[in-house]
Amino acid sequence: MPTEEPEEEPEPLTLEEQRSRLFARMKEALRLEEAQMEVIRGVFKQSPYLGQGNPELSFHPMTRKECRKIRAEAGGEAPEHPRCSAPHMAPIYDPTAGQTAEDARVCVDRFEFPGIPCEYPVVYVRASEAATLCRAVGKRLCDAHEWEGACAGVLRPLEIEYAFDRDRLQATHQHNATREITWAYGTPRDPFRCATFGWRTPKCTGEWSQCGTYTYPAGSFPSCRSPFGVYDLHGNVAEHMNLPLAPQERAALGHRGVTEMKGSWFGFSAKLPHEDDCRWRAPSWHETRVMSPASHRNYHLGFRCCKDVEPGL
Repeated sequence: MPTEEPEEEPEPLTLEEQRSRLFARMKEALRLEEAQMEVIRGVFKQSPYLGQGNPELSFHPMTRKECRKIRAEAGGEAPEHPRCSAPHMAPIYDPTAGQTAEDARVCVDRFEFPGIPCEYPVVYVRASEAATLCRAVGKRLCDAHEWEGACAGVLRPLEIEYAFDRDRLQATHQHNATREITWAYGTPRDPFRCATFGWRTPKCTGEWSQCGTYTYPAGSFPSCRSPFGVYDLHGNVAEHMNLPLAPQERAALGHRGVTEMKGSWFGFSAKLPHEDDCRWRAPSWHETRVMSPASHRNYHLGFRCCKDVEPGL
Protein backbone atom coordinates (compact mmCIF):
# COMPACT_ATOMS: atom_id res chain seq x y z
CA MET A 1 0.00 0.00 0.00
CA PRO A 2 1.24 3.53 -0.74
CA THR A 3 2.69 5.43 2.18
CA GLU A 4 0.47 8.26 3.37
CA GLU A 5 2.01 11.68 2.80
CA PRO A 6 3.06 13.42 6.04
CA GLU A 7 1.06 16.32 7.36
CA GLU A 8 1.84 19.76 5.99
CA GLU A 9 4.35 21.70 8.05
CA PRO A 10 3.00 25.00 9.42
CA GLU A 11 4.07 28.07 7.50
CA PRO A 12 7.18 29.79 8.93
CA LEU A 13 6.67 32.67 11.33
CA THR A 14 9.62 34.74 10.07
CA LEU A 15 10.99 35.68 6.68
CA GLU A 16 14.33 34.08 7.56
CA GLU A 17 12.65 30.74 8.32
CA GLN A 18 10.59 31.00 5.14
CA ARG A 19 13.69 31.58 3.04
CA SER A 20 15.63 28.76 4.68
CA ARG A 21 12.87 26.27 3.83
CA LEU A 22 12.59 27.63 0.29
CA PHE A 23 16.33 27.33 -0.34
CA ALA A 24 16.35 23.71 0.80
CA ARG A 25 13.49 22.85 -1.55
CA MET A 26 15.11 24.68 -4.45
CA LYS A 27 18.45 22.93 -4.05
CA GLU A 28 16.82 19.50 -4.04
CA ALA A 29 14.06 19.97 -6.62
CA LEU A 30 16.15 21.95 -9.14
CA ARG A 31 19.39 20.01 -8.57
CA LEU A 32 21.36 23.17 -7.85
CA GLU A 33 25.02 23.29 -6.91
CA GLU A 34 26.19 25.03 -3.74
CA ALA A 35 27.79 27.79 -5.82
CA GLN A 36 24.40 28.53 -7.38
CA MET A 37 22.75 28.54 -3.97
CA GLU A 38 25.31 31.05 -2.72
CA VAL A 39 24.31 33.49 -5.47
CA ILE A 40 20.62 32.93 -4.72
CA ARG A 41 21.10 33.49 -0.99
CA GLY A 42 23.06 36.64 -1.76
CA VAL A 43 20.24 38.12 -3.85
CA PHE A 44 17.70 37.40 -1.13
CA LYS A 45 19.99 38.74 1.59
CA GLN A 46 20.21 42.13 -0.12
CA SER A 47 16.41 42.54 -0.02
CA PRO A 48 14.39 43.07 3.15
CA TYR A 49 11.26 41.67 1.47
CA LEU A 50 12.09 39.06 -1.19
CA GLY A 51 10.38 35.76 -0.42
CA GLN A 52 6.96 34.13 -0.55
CA GLY A 53 5.13 37.00 1.13
CA ASN A 54 5.10 38.72 4.50
CA PRO A 55 4.69 35.78 6.94
CA GLU A 56 2.68 37.90 9.36
CA LEU A 57 0.01 38.86 6.82
CA SER A 58 0.06 36.39 3.92
CA PHE A 59 -2.70 33.87 3.36
CA HIS A 60 -2.52 30.76 1.17
CA PRO A 61 -5.94 29.23 0.47
CA MET A 62 -4.43 25.87 -0.46
CA THR A 63 -1.61 23.85 1.09
CA ARG A 64 1.21 22.23 -0.84
CA LYS A 65 -0.11 18.82 0.22
CA GLU A 66 -3.57 19.59 -1.21
CA CYS A 67 -1.93 20.76 -4.43
CA ARG A 68 0.11 17.57 -4.76
CA LYS A 69 -3.05 15.50 -4.31
CA ILE A 70 -4.86 17.49 -7.01
CA ARG A 71 -1.96 17.16 -9.42
CA ALA A 72 -1.57 13.44 -8.76
CA GLU A 73 -5.26 12.91 -9.53
CA ALA A 74 -4.82 14.93 -12.74
CA GLY A 75 -2.01 12.67 -13.95
CA GLY A 76 1.07 13.83 -12.08
CA GLU A 77 4.11 15.68 -13.39
CA ALA A 78 5.36 15.62 -16.96
CA PRO A 79 8.73 13.89 -17.35
CA GLU A 80 11.79 16.08 -17.81
CA HIS A 81 12.00 17.04 -21.48
CA PRO A 82 15.37 16.14 -23.03
CA ARG A 83 15.34 19.31 -25.13
CA CYS A 84 15.42 21.46 -21.98
CA SER A 85 17.81 19.41 -19.80
CA ALA A 86 16.31 20.96 -16.67
CA PRO A 87 13.48 20.01 -14.32
CA HIS A 88 9.97 21.34 -14.94
CA MET A 89 10.64 23.18 -18.20
CA ALA A 90 8.81 22.97 -21.53
CA PRO A 91 10.15 23.62 -25.05
CA ILE A 92 8.25 26.29 -26.99
CA TYR A 93 8.17 26.61 -30.78
CA ASP A 94 5.91 27.34 -33.78
CA PRO A 95 3.79 24.31 -34.71
CA THR A 96 2.04 26.37 -37.43
CA ALA A 97 5.39 26.46 -39.28
CA GLY A 98 5.79 22.69 -39.00
CA GLN A 99 8.11 22.86 -36.00
CA THR A 100 8.17 20.26 -33.24
CA ALA A 101 9.70 20.26 -29.77
CA GLU A 102 12.98 19.10 -31.31
CA ASP A 103 13.16 22.40 -33.22
CA ALA A 104 12.72 24.52 -30.07
CA ARG A 105 15.42 27.10 -29.40
CA VAL A 106 14.05 28.09 -26.01
CA CYS A 107 12.40 26.43 -23.03
CA VAL A 108 10.22 28.04 -20.36
CA ASP A 109 9.50 27.19 -16.73
CA ARG A 110 6.22 25.35 -16.39
CA PHE A 111 5.71 27.01 -13.00
CA GLU A 112 6.27 30.44 -11.51
CA PHE A 113 9.64 30.86 -9.79
CA PRO A 114 11.09 28.96 -8.05
CA GLY A 115 9.73 26.73 -10.82
CA ILE A 116 8.67 23.86 -8.56
CA PRO A 117 5.20 22.30 -8.72
CA CYS A 118 3.08 23.00 -5.64
CA GLU A 119 5.52 25.57 -4.25
CA TYR A 120 4.33 29.11 -3.49
CA PRO A 121 5.67 31.71 -5.93
CA VAL A 122 8.40 34.14 -4.92
CA VAL A 123 7.09 37.73 -4.74
CA TYR A 124 8.22 41.25 -3.92
CA VAL A 125 11.02 40.81 -6.45
CA ARG A 126 12.51 43.52 -8.63
CA ALA A 127 13.04 42.76 -12.32
CA SER A 128 16.78 43.15 -11.79
CA GLU A 129 16.68 40.57 -8.99
CA ALA A 130 14.56 38.23 -11.12
CA ALA A 131 17.09 38.43 -13.95
CA THR A 132 19.95 37.67 -11.53
CA LEU A 133 18.07 34.72 -10.00
CA CYS A 134 17.31 33.28 -13.43
CA ARG A 135 21.00 33.50 -14.34
CA ALA A 136 21.92 31.80 -11.07
CA VAL A 137 19.89 28.72 -12.03
CA GLY A 138 21.29 28.65 -15.58
CA LYS A 139 18.41 30.48 -17.24
CA ARG A 140 17.28 34.04 -18.04
CA LEU A 141 14.14 36.17 -17.94
CA CYS A 142 11.71 35.53 -20.76
CA ASP A 143 11.17 38.09 -23.49
CA ALA A 144 7.56 39.24 -23.76
CA HIS A 145 6.86 37.35 -27.00
CA GLU A 146 8.22 34.13 -25.49
CA TRP A 147 5.83 34.38 -22.55
CA GLU A 148 3.00 35.11 -24.99
CA GLY A 149 3.94 32.18 -27.21
CA ALA A 150 4.20 29.85 -24.22
CA CYS A 151 0.68 30.90 -23.31
CA ALA A 152 -0.93 30.79 -26.75
CA GLY A 153 0.83 27.63 -27.94
CA VAL A 154 2.65 29.29 -30.86
CA LEU A 155 6.03 31.02 -30.59
CA ARG A 156 6.21 33.49 -33.46
CA PRO A 157 9.33 35.01 -35.01
CA LEU A 158 10.85 38.14 -33.51
CA GLU A 159 10.17 40.25 -36.60
CA ILE A 160 6.45 39.48 -36.42
CA GLU A 161 6.09 40.16 -32.71
CA TYR A 162 7.80 43.55 -32.44
CA ALA A 163 7.64 46.87 -34.29
CA PHE A 164 11.18 48.01 -33.52
CA ASP A 165 10.79 51.09 -35.73
CA ARG A 166 8.17 52.54 -33.35
CA ASP A 167 8.22 53.72 -29.75
CA ARG A 168 6.71 51.53 -27.04
CA LEU A 169 3.31 53.21 -27.01
CA GLN A 170 2.85 52.94 -30.77
CA ALA A 171 4.26 49.42 -30.96
CA THR A 172 2.04 48.22 -28.11
CA HIS A 173 -1.05 49.73 -29.72
CA GLN A 174 -0.24 48.08 -33.05
CA HIS A 175 0.43 44.72 -31.41
CA ASN A 176 -2.78 44.77 -29.37
CA ALA A 177 -4.93 45.91 -32.29
CA THR A 178 -3.91 42.97 -34.48
CA ARG A 179 -3.33 40.24 -31.90
CA GLU A 180 -4.98 36.83 -31.80
CA ILE A 181 -7.19 36.66 -28.71
CA THR A 182 -6.91 33.39 -26.83
CA TRP A 183 -6.15 32.15 -23.33
CA ALA A 184 -3.75 29.43 -22.23
CA TYR A 185 -6.65 26.97 -21.97
CA GLY A 186 -8.26 28.16 -25.22
CA THR A 187 -11.50 30.08 -25.68
CA PRO A 188 -13.82 31.42 -24.39
CA ARG A 189 -12.42 33.17 -21.34
CA ASP A 190 -13.04 31.19 -18.16
CA PRO A 191 -11.22 32.76 -15.19
CA PHE A 192 -12.51 30.08 -12.82
CA ARG A 193 -10.08 27.62 -14.42
CA CYS A 194 -7.20 29.59 -12.89
CA ALA A 195 -6.13 31.09 -9.56
CA THR A 196 -7.97 34.37 -10.10
CA PHE A 197 -9.77 34.44 -6.77
CA GLY A 198 -8.09 37.59 -5.51
CA TRP A 199 -8.05 38.84 -1.97
CA ARG A 200 -6.37 41.92 -0.58
CA THR A 201 -5.28 42.59 2.98
CA PRO A 202 -7.56 45.27 4.48
CA LYS A 203 -5.93 48.72 4.25
CA CYS A 204 -3.27 47.38 1.89
CA THR A 205 -1.59 50.17 -0.09
CA GLY A 206 1.23 48.08 -1.57
CA GLU A 207 3.66 48.33 1.34
CA TRP A 208 5.29 45.21 2.79
CA SER A 209 4.12 46.02 6.31
CA GLN A 210 0.49 46.40 5.18
CA CYS A 211 0.04 43.75 2.48
CA GLY A 212 -0.02 40.00 2.69
CA THR A 213 0.38 37.79 -0.36
CA TYR A 214 -2.57 35.66 -1.45
CA THR A 215 -1.15 32.87 -3.61
CA TYR A 216 -1.96 29.29 -4.47
CA PRO A 217 0.75 26.66 -4.87
CA ALA A 218 2.07 26.72 -8.44
CA GLY A 219 0.13 24.42 -10.74
CA SER A 220 -2.73 23.82 -8.31
CA PHE A 221 -5.27 24.46 -11.11
CA PRO A 222 -4.39 21.67 -13.59
CA SER A 223 -6.70 23.02 -16.30
CA CYS A 224 -5.01 26.44 -16.18
CA ARG A 225 -2.45 25.05 -18.59
CA SER A 226 -1.22 26.12 -22.01
CA PRO A 227 -0.82 23.83 -25.05
CA PHE A 228 2.90 23.59 -24.16
CA GLY A 229 2.08 22.49 -20.60
CA VAL A 230 2.84 25.79 -18.85
CA TYR A 231 0.76 26.66 -15.77
CA ASP A 232 -0.63 29.80 -14.12
CA LEU A 233 -0.12 32.16 -17.03
CA HIS A 234 -3.42 33.63 -15.87
CA GLY A 235 -3.95 34.18 -12.17
CA ASN A 236 -1.70 33.74 -9.16
CA VAL A 237 1.15 36.30 -9.35
CA ALA A 238 1.97 38.83 -12.04
CA GLU A 239 5.23 38.08 -13.82
CA HIS A 240 8.23 40.20 -14.75
CA MET A 241 9.71 39.83 -18.22
CA ASN A 242 12.00 41.64 -20.63
CA LEU A 243 10.44 43.76 -23.38
CA PRO A 244 13.03 44.52 -26.07
CA LEU A 245 12.62 47.86 -27.83
CA ALA A 246 15.34 46.88 -30.34
CA PRO A 247 16.73 43.51 -31.49
CA GLN A 248 19.87 43.93 -29.40
CA GLU A 249 17.77 44.31 -26.22
CA ARG A 250 16.62 40.69 -26.10
CA ALA A 251 17.03 38.95 -22.75
CA ALA A 252 19.44 36.45 -24.26
CA LEU A 253 21.80 39.37 -24.91
CA GLY A 254 21.83 40.62 -21.33
CA HIS A 255 18.36 41.77 -20.18
CA ARG A 256 18.76 45.16 -21.85
CA GLY A 257 15.09 45.84 -22.49
CA VAL A 258 12.40 47.51 -20.41
CA THR A 259 10.07 45.94 -17.88
CA GLU A 260 6.81 44.26 -18.86
CA MET A 261 4.34 42.51 -16.56
CA LYS A 262 1.70 39.94 -17.42
CA GLY A 263 -0.75 37.61 -15.72
CA SER A 264 -1.95 38.14 -12.14
CA TRP A 265 -4.56 37.39 -9.53
CA PHE A 266 -5.22 41.14 -9.26
CA GLY A 267 -7.29 40.57 -12.39
CA PHE A 268 -10.11 39.21 -10.21
CA SER A 269 -12.46 36.58 -11.59
CA ALA A 270 -15.41 38.93 -11.16
CA LYS A 271 -13.57 42.08 -12.24
CA LEU A 272 -11.35 42.69 -15.26
CA PRO A 273 -9.21 45.81 -14.73
CA HIS A 274 -7.31 45.07 -17.94
CA GLU A 275 -7.28 42.49 -20.72
CA ASP A 276 -5.81 39.15 -19.68
CA ASP A 277 -5.51 37.11 -22.88
CA CYS A 278 -2.18 35.58 -23.84
CA ARG A 279 -0.94 38.18 -26.31
CA TRP A 280 -2.24 41.39 -24.75
CA ARG A 281 0.61 43.77 -23.88
CA ALA A 282 0.36 46.20 -21.03
CA PRO A 283 1.09 49.92 -21.20
CA SER A 284 4.30 51.06 -19.53
CA TRP A 285 3.30 50.37 -15.92
CA HIS A 286 6.17 51.18 -13.55
CA GLU A 287 8.53 51.09 -16.52
CA THR A 288 12.28 51.00 -15.97
CA ARG A 289 15.14 49.21 -17.64
CA VAL A 290 15.07 45.59 -16.50
CA MET A 291 18.43 45.85 -14.74
CA SER A 292 17.62 49.11 -12.96
CA PRO A 293 18.18 48.74 -9.20
CA ALA A 294 14.90 50.61 -8.75
CA SER A 295 12.74 48.33 -10.92
CA HIS A 296 9.27 47.73 -9.54
CA ARG A 297 8.41 45.19 -6.83
CA ASN A 298 5.13 44.33 -5.16
CA TYR A 299 3.43 41.73 -3.00
CA HIS A 300 1.68 40.18 -6.03
CA LEU A 301 4.59 40.36 -8.49
CA GLY A 302 6.81 37.38 -9.32
CA PHE A 303 8.39 35.90 -12.45
CA ARG A 304 9.37 32.76 -14.32
CA CYS A 305 12.51 31.97 -16.33
CA CYS A 306 13.37 30.89 -19.88
CA LYS A 307 16.41 28.98 -21.11
CA ASP A 308 18.11 29.10 -24.49
CA VAL A 309 18.73 25.76 -26.20
CA GLU A 310 21.53 25.34 -28.70
CA PRO A 311 20.59 23.97 -32.13
CA GLY A 312 21.24 20.29 -32.62
CA LEU A 313 20.95 19.36 -28.95
